[in-house]
Amino acid sequence: MIIGELTETYPPMQDGVGRVCWAYCNALEKRGHTAYYIAPEDPAHSHFEGLNTLLYKGIQIPGQNYRFGVPDMSFEFRKEIRQIPFDILHIHSPFLSARVAFEIQKVNPRIPIIVTFHSKYYDDAMKITRSKLISSGVVNVVLSVYDKCDAVWAVNHETAQVLRDYGFRGEIDVAPNGTDVYNIDYDRARETRERLGIPPERKVLLFVGQIDRKKNIPSILQAAALLKREGEDFVLLLAGEGPDRSALEKMTDELDLRDRVGFLGFIRGGEELRALYALSDLFVFPSIYDNAPMVVREAAASGTPAVLVRGSCSAEGVEDGVNGFLCENRPEDIARVIREALPRAREAGIEARRTIPKPWDEIINDVIEKYEKLIARKRAGA
Repeated sequence: MIIGELTETYPPMQDGVGRVCWAYCNALEKRGHTAYYIAPEDPAHSHFEGLNTLLYKGIQIPGQNYRFGVPDMSFEFRKEIRQIPFDILHIHSPFLSARVAFEIQKVNPRIPIIVTFHSKYYDDAMKITRSKLISSGVVNVVLSVYDKCDAVWAVNHETAQVLRDYGFRGEIDVAPNGTDVYNIDYDRARETRERLGIPPERKVLLFVGQIDRKKNIPSILQAAALLKREGEDFVLLLAGEGPDRSALEKMTDELDLRDRVGFLGFIRGGEELRALYALSDLFVFPSIYDNAPMVVREAAASGTPAVLVRGSCSAEGVEDGVNGFLCENRPEDIARVIREALPRAREAGIEARRTIPKPWDEIINDVIEKYEKLIARKRAGA
């Protein structure tokens, strides 16, 4: 098969959805298929080694880490995509990437299009515009894209329900993301701990993701302040970049947490990120925005259990006190659960590593089967 995987980000900026898109391409290529990563380019972009890429022009969005794609201005790109005999297209972001997919399908109507629901678009729009009217309009745009696609996937059951709440009435297929389990490099983890100046006896709490208020980072900082007042010996590491870093650093100062909190910035290397997971006692991720965050699964693959908000999409598949820990969405309860979880983190981490990650090799088997069925159905005119 020749597959187009379409999203809105490309290195050096790459969010969780972009990483899923890369994982799809990588796993499909290993199975002998041809997969193209299709996205807006960045002037400072780096290339995915060994993968096919199709990049169109992008313009930086003020105040955001994202770039607005302008495929209509990318004449060579548009010429190239019309010449590639795609068998199927998979949209991972339903905006400009969807426009590209529909343009390709217009040339060959027999190419089926899948769209995966990854993100809470209403929340994204509210963060930027603070307008319910505009945010509802964004959701309507998303739904209009989904209605045009041949198949709609969601990354877990809770996420599918969010899409239902948005008003989507069509069929939804649950297609989870994968995470490869790897050998934990404890030597690298120890070296990273030493480089960061963290004493061996100090507990490590970790957050990985966009440094954005929508990820509930203020509640993490408030919980850390409570733990400090209670006399807990810990350090909180926040890995990532985002639009709210300056404001959250200021909040760190106001809470008198400078001696307990480290903002590490964007971690480019996969080995360095895995070392951070491995050296940490708990992965603190009380986001109610995320649907099926890869970072929770990556932490589990390193034997690090997560603290998650009970009932959130992120918490699907986590059993409290067994392979992770669940809290209420309040700083006081986040602090309580962290305090009670630390003595049990090692055992929960072993179970998290055993039960939560699903290797991409297994996931991609189902993906390929679904792709092939959809191609056959579309070509048969169904």
